[in-house]
Amino acid sequence: MKKIMMASTAALLLLTGCVPNQGAAPRGSNSGGMSNTGTGALIGGLLGAAVGGVTDTKNTSRGRRMAIGGAIGAAVGAAVGYSLDQQAQEVAQVLNTNVDNNPNAELDASNDLIVSNTDKYVKIMFRDSMMFETNSAIPTPSAQSKIGQLFPVLQKYPNTIIQSVGHTDSRGSYQYNMQLSEARARSVGNTISQNNLPNPLYSKGCSFSKPVASNTSEINMALNRRVEIYLYPNQESVIDPCVQ
Repeated sequence: MKKIMMASTAALLLLTGCVPNQGAAPRGSNSGGMSNTGTGALIGGLLGAAVGGVTDTKNTSRGRRMAIGGAIGAAVGAAVGYSLDQQAQEVAQVLNTNVDNNPNAELDASNDLIVSNTDKYVKIMFRDSMMFETNSAIPTPSAQSKIGQLFPVLQKYPNTIIQSVGHTDSRGSYQYNMQLSEARARSVGNTISQNNLPNPLYSKGCSFSKPVASNTSEINMALNRRVEIYLYPNQESVIDPCVQ
């Protein structure tokens, strides 16, 4: 076990020297770097080869063990990356939009709906203005219809973890906005769960703890009022959306 841990660490150190530095490249973008599929395959391959190289098996050379471990690890890593890339494309298609991994996309007030993905999750962002009436936590009929368009994609990925997250602007107290953001996140989550999907589903409110723009104008406040739906391939990929 100690050897495996040391090999895994070595593989990760090697990875930092192999993966291109994307700097300010868009999240999950192929521009200037590797796709999620390629990154997943590289990580899986390096870790698989490292673990395979130190695992004791009878009548198997170390080189062959590394090759087998690397191949298995690459396949697993590529599968996760492909799933996220493919899932994002399918979500965007049913919502009649495109995958937009530009980190500045959320600052464009004309974007009422944004689908993006990273190497950990797919995110669908809805502006509150297209989801709820003022001070209401009940999705409008048009919003419920838009959420319903996601069901065919979610049914294809029954192991996907779904997280519904609410965000507000800074007007009013933190506690009031926490209750409102939680209520809106729950309402969106309930709309999804009504279709009896087998996916694990969670909701979370962030109040105004994670704005996309400073709450200094009506336009910026409108940008901050949003509901986000995260799709995770596994529990290890789940983030705290109020912080990260």
